[in-house]
Amino acid sequence: MDQDKKSLWKLFASTFYLSAFTFGGGYVIVPLMKKRFVDKLGWIEEEEMLNLIAIAQSSPGPIAVNTSILLGYKVFGVAGSIMSVLGTVLPPLIILTAISYFYQSFKDNRVVRAVLMGMQAGVAAVIMDVIISMVGNVIKSRKLFSILMMGGALIAALVFDINVVLIILVCGLIGAIAVLYGDRKGKGAKKQ
Repeated sequence: MDQDKKSLWKLFASTFYLSAFTFGGGYVIVPLMKKRFVDKLGWIEEEEMLNLIAIAQSSPGPIAVNTSILLGYKVFGVAGSIMSVLGTVLPPLIILTAISYFYQSFKDNRVVRAVLMGMQAGVAAVIMDVIISMVGNVIKSRKLFSILMMGGALIAALVFDINVVLIILVCGLIGAIAVLYGDRKGKGAKKQ
């Protein structure tokens, strides 16, 4: 039980730290969560993390919060979900409360505007790192189906300007059908 408390505290502290020092939204914090919980702590596998991200992205609400709920639940159940979502939500809540209190002072400050502009460049770099990493993982897997789906989604978004939500829904449906077909095919092979 003492080990569980220590791990729950580590989960809370990790999500709190990541949320407090990450600017740019969920697409920035998610890869940092992957680095922390997959690479550093080894609590889950990389493929599980990618699956959690896909589920979080297709669920309503902020992706960072959804991912932390799913991650916490996967690792420590309901208590893990509660701790990780608190760790993810508290820093922005505290920061936004402070900013709203001092809004009039910050509103026209040149330095604050310049810092925020610089952060935008950093956020773009982190998002590009995530894209390159995820594309590399898909290509390394050498699964033709995944590579074709990724390419098709890219073409649908860039060439045909199809809404990203529609692309996500279609890819989710195709993925679900592929998994169900694979499960049925696997069960049929076991019966023979």
